[in-house]
Amino acid sequence: MADERASPRLTFHLFAPDCTDSECLSRRLAVRPQHLVEAAKVRHNVTLKVGGALLAPITETEGGQKKMVGSMMLCEADCLEDVKAWVEEDIYYTSNVWDKQKIVILPFVAAITN
Repeated sequence: MADERASPRLTFHLFAPDCTDSECLSRRLAVRPQHLVEAAKVRHNVTLKVGGALLAPITETEGGQKKMVGSMMLCEADCLEDVKAWVEEDIYYTSNVWDKQKIVILPFVAAITN
């Protein structure tokens, strides 16, 4: 009798640095509300487990805002291709907030959890 249990989903780490042009932070802030709503939705069979902004080591700008320089996420999916498709639909990707050439998506296995 064949084992009919589904194979476990994989966890992926996503590192998405922002573009470095002077207008990138403005683009990020303009589409951020939509990004936050859409990131939590399950699409392409991808479930976001944790995500957030990466900050510059000095996190304040002249306006007192935290200087966001990229994103980091952990998500679950059946395969890498699903995660890539999910990322490529994100408004940070389509609005040229994330540097498309520097995005890294890797399978992740936790060694320590609390």
